[in-house]
Formats: sequence, C-alpha cells, structure tokens
Amino acid sequence: MPFVCSVVKFHFMPAELQTILEEGELELEGQFMHGSNYTFLVKLRHAKGEFKAVYKPSQGEQRLWDFPDNTLAQREVATYLISEALGWGFVPLTVLRDEAPYGPGSLQRFVPYDPNYHYFNFSDEDKALLRPVVLFDLLINNADRKGSHILFEEDSHAIWLIDHGVCLHQEDKLRTVIWDFAGEEIPSDLLDDLDRLHVELARDLGLPANLKPYLSPEEIAALNARAERILSERIFPLPPEDRRAFPYPPL
Repeated sequence: MPFVCSVVKFHFMPAELQTILEEGELELEGQFMHGSNYTFLVKLRHAKGEFKAVYKPSQGEQRLWDFPDNTLAQREVATYLISEALGWGFVPLTVLRDEAPYGPGSLQRFVPYDPNYHYFNFSDEDKALLRPVVLFDLLINNADRKGSHILFEEDSHAIWLIDHGVCLHQEDKLRTVIWDFAGEEIPSDLLDDLDRLHVELARDLGLPANLKPYLSPEEIAALNARAERILSERIFPLPPEDRRAFPYPPL
C-alpha cells in the first residue's frame, strides 16, 4: 500500500482528540517504509470528526536485545504522558489502542510537516530552540533521537517530537544527534519545570500512577533518579566516551 501524506487541519479539544483516537473507526491509508518497525498512516472517523494518525502495532516491532519484547508502543504512550506532565506538549497525543487492524499498538495524532526539513538542515534560529528537546531526551533516556524525529509543524511552526519506542530504559542509553549544547548550563526555567515533575514523581499519585500501565517499577524509579541527577548537575552532558552516543542511521 503506497504512503500518501496530505495536509490535515482540525480544531478539536484534547479530550475530543483522545476520544477519537480511542474510539474512532480506523482505516489504513498507507505505510511508512523507513524504519525497522511496522508503522502505518490511518484515518480515524468518529461522530466528533475525523483526522489522521500514526499506528504502530506491537506485533510489528522488531525484537531488541536490550528492551523487553512488545513494549515499544507502551513507551510511546509513557513519553507522551511525561511531556504533558512537564507542560511542554512536545509529543503528539498518543494512546494505546487494543482494537486495530494488526492488533494492539500505539496510535498518535499525525502532524503535517515538511519531511525534507530536518535537524541537519535546520536554520540556526530553529536549532537554538532545541534546548528543551535535549533536556527532554536526557530525562526520558532516548536511545534513538534521529534528525528526522524533530518536526516543525506546517503553518504554526510548532516543535513536535516523534518515535519514542526505545526510551525510558533503566540503564543509561542516551543516543542523539543533538549535542549542540553539551557543557552548557541548563536554563533555570527548564529546571523549574523539571523540579516540579521530580516532586510529582516522588509521590505515588499523578504521573507515577499514570505510568504504571506502561512502564515497570524499575523504569519509573530510574526516571525519577535521572530527574534528580539532572537537577543536581544542572549541565547539558558531554557525549559519553565509553559507548555509542549517536543513533544509526542519524536521519
């Protein structure tokens, strides 16, 4: 099935979008051919309206030696929840959908963007906007921040981050193309947001409770520990020298 990307415009409230993602009639429209896991463009129809989404079935995930099997879809949802808890809204609305053409998987709002505009040809002005992205990846322990995983939405030019299946491992696995700010102090306003999140993570309510269906207790504890370490060090780290620091392929 060929993949056809078209511009999607909608004006729904987040609760309405979530209802459509969870309950809407799902129709396959195409497949994204780049990437190791099966990923589909779908159309969702509902009484509240319709829009396009990205569907990643769990049974289409390639096995990884260091991540538990059939957990990537759950990590996509967990990353969305963390982004929302920070108040940064970087990750498009994402849910875990049980009833879908190829079985359970993650379903994420599709963001219209220019696929030819990516990290390696971003303007200097747009690259300067990526400090919170770097901090976010450090917090979620992103093992695969490629240059094509940062989108600037058409019309609004808002930043969106996608492809978070290999995140939130309890062991340090950060791999990213964005090392532009290594050694710099993290801006205080970003640390304030992180500190608020850290306080919430220390309780067994709110975000920790919301993450329990998607992450192991060890992974939630490691998330809290990373937040604490970042708040203590207050510096964007340098690339590690004892392991691979960049994803492959980089784009």
